[in-house]
Amino acid sequence: MRDGEQAAGGALTLEEKIEVGRQLQKLGVTVIEAGFPSTSPGDFEAVQFMSREFRDVEIAALSGFKEEQLSRTWEALQDAETPLLHTVISTSDIHIDQQLHMTRAELVELTDHTVRFARNLAPHVEFSTMDATRSDRDFVVEVLATAIRAGATIVNIPDTVGYSMPDEFGELVSYCMDNVPGIDDVVVSVHCHDDLGHAAANSLTGVMRGVTQVECTVNGVGERAGNASLEEIVMALRTRQDFYEADTTINAPELLRTSRMVSAHMGMVVPPNKAVVGGNAFAHSSGLHQDGMLKERTTYEIMRPEDVGQGGSKIVLGKTSGRHAVRNHLKEMGAEIEDDRVFEDIFQSFKRIADRKKEITDRDIEAILEDRAHRAFHQTYELDLLQVTCGTDGIPTATVRLKTDDGKMLEDAALGDGPVHAVYQAINRIVNVPNVLTEFTVSSVTEGIDALGGVTIKIESRGRAFTGHGSDTDIIVASAQAYMNALNRLLDVLGGGGPAEAETVSV
Repeated sequence: MRDGEQAAGGALTLEEKIEVGRQLQKLGVTVIEAGFPSTSPGDFEAVQFMSREFRDVEIAALSGFKEEQLSRTWEALQDAETPLLHTVISTSDIHIDQQLHMTRAELVELTDHTVRFARNLAPHVEFSTMDATRSDRDFVVEVLATAIRAGATIVNIPDTVGYSMPDEFGELVSYCMDNVPGIDDVVVSVHCHDDLGHAAANSLTGVMRGVTQVECTVNGVGERAGNASLEEIVMALRTRQDFYEADTTINAPELLRTSRMVSAHMGMVVPPNKAVVGGNAFAHSSGLHQDGMLKERTTYEIMRPEDVGQGGSKIVLGKTSGRHAVRNHLKEMGAEIEDDRVFEDIFQSFKRIADRKKEITDRDIEAILEDRAHRAFHQTYELDLLQVTCGTDGIPTATVRLKTDDGKMLEDAALGDGPVHAVYQAINRIVNVPNVLTEFTVSSVTEGIDALGGVTIKIESRGRAFTGHGSDTDIIVASAQAYMNALNRLLDVLGGGGPAEAETVSV
C-alpha cells in the first residue's frame, strides 16, 4: 500500500486507505505496509488506525534511518498486534556518493546503529538494501550481515530501479543466501520494480532461490513504472506449482474485486490486456480460439476466471430487466447489496443506461458500482439537469441545474471553448470553489457504438489533488459527473464553496 500509493497522482484519502486495507485482509494478505508515517500527518493517521483496528495481519510502516523518523514511525505502529518497523539504507555507490555523501565504512556503521535503534523500539525490524541490484554484491552481503547482527528479523533485497534481469537477480539472491552469516535465521524478502517490465519475473526468480516474502502491489501500481503485480505473482505460483513448488495464502477469488477497488480509488484504469484482472484476460475473439473453448475450456485457458473473481454470469441484462434480475446478477458477480437504498440507487443508474443500450454487460455493471463507490461520501451537490448546445458555427453553451444536499435547486449557464468547458464553467458559477483541472481522461468502458464512456479527472485546490470519475453513454454527461464527483470530494475534505459571486476558476 505504501509504495503503491507513491504512484504519481495515486494518493489515497484516509477513508480510501482503510477501505483498501480491509479488502487486503479479505484477500488474505499477511503483511500490509500501510504508509510512511514520518512523511505526513495523513500517513501517520492511516498507519495508527490500521495498527489499532486491524487484527490477524502484520502492519508494517516504512521509516528513514534518522532516529526521529524511526521514533515517529514506531509511535504510529506501536498498537499493532504484530508491528513491523521497516527501514532502508542505500548500498549502491551512486546513492552512497551522490545522495548520502558517505563512505562505505560510514554506511555500515549507520546500518548497525539504525537497526539497533529500531530493534530497541520494535520486536520486528525489516532492513532493506536500497538499489541492491546496482551495488557491489560483496558490499550488499556485508551490509545485510551487519543488519542481521544488529537485530533485523527480515532482510530485503530490492531491485529499486527495475534494473536487473531475472537470471542476474536470481544470482544476486543466491549469492546473498550462500554468503550472508545468519541469513537462515531471518525472513528474506524481495521488492522489485517494473521499469524494464521484469518486476514479477524477478520476484518469482527470488522465490525459486529461497525467498519467502515478496513485496508487491495490487495492479502493479507504484513509483515510476510500478511494482511487481500481486495478482500476477499469486496466479503464477498457483498455476505453476509444478515449477515453483511454492504457494501463498491469498484468497484468489478476491483478486478482481481488490483490483477494481484500487483502480477506482486511485483513478488508474486497468488496461484490458492486463494479466489476470484485465477485462480481456479471459476474452476470446479468434474463431480458432472460440472453437477450442467450446470443445474444451483448457485448450486456451490456463486459469479459471472464477478462480480470480472474474465474471462467469451468462444473463443478458437490458432495459426490461426488473429489480430481481439485477439483484441476482449483482450477487453472481460477487456484489451482494444488502442495503435497499443503495441497491435502488444502483438500479436507477442501471435503468438510465439500459434505456440507451441494447445490452448491459458485466463491465457496465462494474462501472455503475464504481460510480457508486466514488459517491460513497457526503454529496454537497448532485447533477440534476444538463443541456448543451454546440456545433461548427455556434458558441458552445451549457445550462446546468444542481440539487444541494438540503434539496435546493440551483441553475446557471455559461459559454465555453467547447461543450465540456462550457459545462464546467456553468458548474463553477454555482459551486464557486477555486480549483485547477490538471488531468482529463476519456475511455471506453465497453465496446460498440452505444459504449459506456468513462471520464476520470483530477483537480487541485489549496495544494490538494482530488480525483473524480463519471460514466455514461453521453460523454458530456460523464464529464459533468466526473467534475461533480471531484468537487464533492474537495468540499468534503476542504469545505468552502457555495452559491456566491463567481470566482475565477481555471479549467
